[in-house]
Amino acid sequence: MTPNAPVEIGTSRGAATIRVCTGSGCAMNGSLKVADRFESAAEKAGLAGTVRVVRTGCHGLCERGPVVVVDDDGIFYPTVTEKMAERIIEQLAEDGGYVEEFLFRESKGADPIPRYADIPFNATQQRIVLRNCGVIDPEDIDDALAHGAYDGLRRVLTAFEPDALIEEMKSSGLRGRGGAGFLTGQKWRFTRDAPGETKYVICNADEGDPGAFMDRSVIEGDPHSVLEGIAVAAYAIGASEGYVYVRAEYPLAVKRLRIAIEHALERGFIGEDIFGSGFSFHVRVKEGAGAFVCGEETALMASIEGRRGMPRVRPPFPATSGLWGKPTCINNVETLANVGWIAAHGADTYSAIGTGNSKGTKVFALTGKVRYSGLVEVPMGMTVRDLVFGIGGGCLGDKECKAVQIGGPSGGCLPVEHMDTPIEYEALAAVGAIVGSGGLVVVDKKTCMVDIARYFLSFTQDESCGKCVPCRVGTKRMLEIVTRITEGEGEEGDIEKLERLAHDVKLTSLCGLGQTAPNPVLTTIRYFREEYEEHIRDRRCRAGQCAALSRFEIVADLCRGCAVCKKHCPADAIWGELKDVHTISQDLCIKCGVCEERCPFDAIERV
Repeated sequence: MTPNAPVEIGTSRGAATIRVCTGSGCAMNGSLKVADRFESAAEKAGLAGTVRVVRTGCHGLCERGPVVVVDDDGIFYPTVTEKMAERIIEQLAEDGGYVEEFLFRESKGADPIPRYADIPFNATQQRIVLRNCGVIDPEDIDDALAHGAYDGLRRVLTAFEPDALIEEMKSSGLRGRGGAGFLTGQKWRFTRDAPGETKYVICNADEGDPGAFMDRSVIEGDPHSVLEGIAVAAYAIGASEGYVYVRAEYPLAVKRLRIAIEHALERGFIGEDIFGSGFSFHVRVKEGAGAFVCGEETALMASIEGRRGMPRVRPPFPATSGLWGKPTCINNVETLANVGWIAAHGADTYSAIGTGNSKGTKVFALTGKVRYSGLVEVPMGMTVRDLVFGIGGGCLGDKECKAVQIGGPSGGCLPVEHMDTPIEYEALAAVGAIVGSGGLVVVDKKTCMVDIARYFLSFTQDESCGKCVPCRVGTKRMLEIVTRITEGEGEEGDIEKLERLAHDVKLTSLCGLGQTAPNPVLTTIRYFREEYEEHIRDRRCRAGQCAALSRFEIVADLCRGCAVCKKHCPADAIWGELKDVHTISQDLCIKCGVCEERCPFDAIERV
């Protein structure tokens, strides 16, 4: 296609809907100013009445933000600046076409890909949870209604009795997307059948996994899908009151959620006598203080009640004795965002997606050493390989992929040899990982798997509430051993000690945090045992990431004597004259890595 070639992206010349991502990631990169510039440029070009600028939530490809999609045909512009916004408007005013030089390209010099749906990142996704993220203005309820918001709730309240609704949800095969994968309809059944007139429903939006942003993005981009889901769940179990427990570190999500609640109340989608059905439901927002353990159901409820967020022994389970001792159903954001869609389209439509006992789709936060990072939604049954290489584009810089950490700090590390494992609850459990809440971190050959285990274990150890000894002490002892190994002080027998401790902690901890905390250690030992052995026996880190077991050396054949490394070395550990090959004093080197980062000729290696 020739540059600036016109395509029909509007109903007439200049007419267009411009959707600008204003989720947290893109907003930090200046998307709010970009949206403002689109509006001012449209007004200047005389298009104020025909160009509509919509401030949306996350489009998905966060790595290329700020991102912009023009019209329903989806002309996609990545990494948009204010100046680019002006040029895009000028082109719309001129012939209704697009600016080819701004389009997405897989690499420099590659052919442009105009359509958002056609870029590899999106081509194999299937969006149910994210159906309106990047499409609607999350602060405009009319926009949400135009895209199907509350259609499911209306259908449920006019066509289903609660018991029939629960059976419909069970037939859909929807399982909890917060980690455990319990059948959603069955959880609703337990709560509905529990004795008691007062019951509660809670949306768990306490997303605390490192690198995870699925729940945050859903609430920022489509809060009405969550409200609709929680209202449907409340009707099913017989609750008239509910809570959304969201961490206070998500200010934009909290803001848009509160706006959505206010608008839904005004329109009668929550409140008294919804749709004239006699069903009434009110929902409140509870902001959490950021404790990872409050993602556990009983700790979360304690926090809502005003007590310290600490788990308690179960049984009794929340379905029979939960919030303030009343029967309580707790589902996470992604689970509830599915509920409204299932209610509107039917259980059979949903269960046709996915495989076996893993129905529907799963949202992942794809991060790490991957070419395209961001928010993705794929059908259950897709392989990890297709997700990482097909959607994510493989490892950054065309480096060799080594492993994926799937399921967050509670999940497991899978080597590249196991990437053909399908994304299914049982299949991932069989290889030592879990679907979890949806964190997926890609690592390459330069990553030390022992250090990866140390990192995730340090996180869970810090986040332990300390109530039970196995978690409080067991994770601390494990962390001490792994840390010693990365510092070059490992001893024979440490691996066996770690395995024994890990199994004891898993079996005896009070809650899910402690029961899953050893997973990164166990899976790295299972698949990368030789790296542990090299750290202990050879005092060597093959990835060169453990400072005590690595050193920096200058490759004589590559060094040009530019002295850039010498200039930036904070320890004055590099010697050499200008234009001569330089050397690094291992006695003075503090192994900060600045020389490696600064060298323009890649002449410094970490060995």
